[in-house]
Amino acid sequence: MTAAFLRAAAVLPLLLALPGRALADPQVLDIADLSIEELANIQVTSVSKKPEPLAGAANSIYVITADAIRRSGATSLPEVLRLAPNLQVAMVSNGAYAISARGLNGSNNSAPNKLQVLIDGRSVYSPLFSGVFWDAQDLILEDVERIEVISGPGGTLWGVNAVNGVINITTRHAADTAASLAVISAGRGVDAAFRQGGAGLGGHWRVYGKVLNQRATRTAHGAVNDERDQVQVGFRGDWRRGSHRVSLHANAYQGQAEQPEPGAVVTGAQLVLGPIDTSGVNLTGQWSYAMDNGGTFSVQGYLDRTDRTVPPTFGEQIDIADLQVQHTLAARGRHALVWGASHRHTWDDVRNSEFVSFLPARTTQQWTSLFIQDEVTISDSLRLTAGGRVERNEYTGTEVLPTLRLAYAPSPTQTLWASASRTFRAPSRLDADAFIPGVAPFLLRGGPRVRAERADVLELGYRAQPMPGLSYAVTAFFNDYDHLRTQEIDPGGTFVLFDSLMQGRARGLEMWGSYQASPAWRLTAGLMALHQDFQLKPGSNDLAGPGTAGKDPSHTAQLRSSYNIDDSRQLDLALRKVGALSNPDVPGYAVLDARFGWRVNKGAELSLIARNLGRRHGENGPLATRTEIAPSLGVKLVWER
Repeated sequence: MTAAFLRAAAVLPLLLALPGRALADPQVLDIADLSIEELANIQVTSVSKKPEPLAGAANSIYVITADAIRRSGATSLPEVLRLAPNLQVAMVSNGAYAISARGLNGSNNSAPNKLQVLIDGRSVYSPLFSGVFWDAQDLILEDVERIEVISGPGGTLWGVNAVNGVINITTRHAADTAASLAVISAGRGVDAAFRQGGAGLGGHWRVYGKVLNQRATRTAHGAVNDERDQVQVGFRGDWRRGSHRVSLHANAYQGQAEQPEPGAVVTGAQLVLGPIDTSGVNLTGQWSYAMDNGGTFSVQGYLDRTDRTVPPTFGEQIDIADLQVQHTLAARGRHALVWGASHRHTWDDVRNSEFVSFLPARTTQQWTSLFIQDEVTISDSLRLTAGGRVERNEYTGTEVLPTLRLAYAPSPTQTLWASASRTFRAPSRLDADAFIPGVAPFLLRGGPRVRAERADVLELGYRAQPMPGLSYAVTAFFNDYDHLRTQEIDPGGTFVLFDSLMQGRARGLEMWGSYQASPAWRLTAGLMALHQDFQLKPGSNDLAGPGTAGKDPSHTAQLRSSYNIDDSRQLDLALRKVGALSNPDVPGYAVLDARFGWRVNKGAELSLIARNLGRRHGENGPLATRTEIAPSLGVKLVWER
């Protein structure tokens, strides 16, 4: 039996780390950034599912603007997300990242699974494990309008997987990209992209294509076999007829990534890992109608097919059909009401192996939900927001997700807010349907006792602009978790079951701010402090479970400087510091990123980029296969006409 458990242990990390190894528009090129005042008045939609100024939003929300993306020198979406001080972003290997907010960045025996991520309204989390395959999420970054990052619960508006945060990515309207664009960057690999926009058929459109090739990374012991290639094409169209607006988005991609050999021995033979093959295609349609009385009605639907093959453990093809409707009623007296409904249907087909099975291999699942939220204006300076969502899933039935928020604005430049929320993470197929090995007798027998993971969250925040050119935000939070997943050995010691016998608490502080030191120089800073404590409930024997807290740094900090040397040259510096992890042991690190940008002419910009200046460091994962990130130099050319 000991040998059998060792064989299972060789495969289990591969399954549970699914996203990892095993498994210029001329206006954008203008030097002038948004002012602090303009940033405060950016219209965000993630907090209440309707446009509202960032300065008055009663939530911990950070906005990554298009200009911040450009000046970061980042070439991938996960690297862009490092700009958000309320996110934890850790690179595992090429294309594989552990990303979360407020901890649980890889809870017990699982990859990160408590973050809702949307791209133009389409949810990209995988029903297989409730997390995100970051290697499959790619965009032309020059076409991103903004990224709204909420840390904290968003379940009332966004559903049962928005436990610790929401990342809402919005690309630019096709009318704003009606030009030719070419981008090429070289550094740790080569990325190239093109986009062509235009007008016709009463609207605007763009098509794009992108290719990337990333060289293998390195561990402390030598090269990691994780080279990665991907190609992607897509389309967006936008039309407007009077009060009607229609958008159509389509994307298709295909990629391949090598897997580092873990040296695991299974059934007396080397576990040979072939390349991960990924492909997908999606189509999203959106229609909205602005009513004469000031209300709006919108419908969104999308179809999404993804295919992932991870030799020798498993493969999966999943089709998703999703439909959402939303009605924002015209304000009546003191009330501003919004409600909506959604239905998602999936057809999931897993290709099992001798090492891993999902049973049943083929299944269909449905999620249906209804939400309503009312914003009540109590006085000119006091607003109360109350809402709730009822959502049904296949594993635990109906969950109720309420929220209550109170915002007090003593002046136009100050907002004090507080909230109380309950949210859930519904079980995934990994929680309930996984069996190891792939054929009986099983050592891991799924999780028939798994419950929805619950979080009760209290928040207190303050956002202010005390003087022209200076703004900041501070949020304190307290999370009370229950029914967190555990891995239990049966009393006879013959097999393992997933269960929900852990609870815990997390508390912390988030803060960030911007200061316009001079017309040409802006400083931005952010800090996150986090403390987590988890305990097993009676009946649990998962002694490793409380070590979940060791997967998150106790603190992260960043300081960025953006300086305009003159009308055509820029210098950007970003210092990041991240605390150590203890599970597994990953030392803390501090690195500096630098970018020199030169606008050669109105339509072309050349950037020289230095990343991770400092000592080599790892960010996540076991030492044997942990990528150690070294300093690198790169160049990027953006041409738009």
